[in-house]
Amino acid sequence: MDANYREIGRRIARRRKQLGLKQSEVEELADIGYKYLSNIERGISIPSIEVILRLSAALDTTPDEFLVGTAHTENEDWKQVAQLLSTLSPAQLKLARSLLVWLSEQELA
Repeated sequence: MDANYREIGRRIARRRKQLGLKQSEVEELADIGYKYLSNIERGISIPSIEVILRLSAALDTTPDEFLVGTAHTENEDWKQVAQLLSTLSPAQLKLARSLLVWLSEQELA
């Protein structure tokens, strides 16, 4: 599946506007650089998974709202996991991804 970064940017912008936030406010909340959000919203910059997680937390939603257009609002676990992942170092994030891949392959009763 190829990511449509322009559409991801539109979804981020739509959520930001729903909350009545300026780009600069979201950049501060997500701890990302000046004008970076503008580039993401216009599809010029490709955000890393870490940035998607930070934006999700800053905009009080789940990453899948931006990536596929649907949010998991019925389960607060998504938000809590996203917040935890956003604090990890690159090495820890790589390990967490490996763990999540392994976990997704397990059949749970």
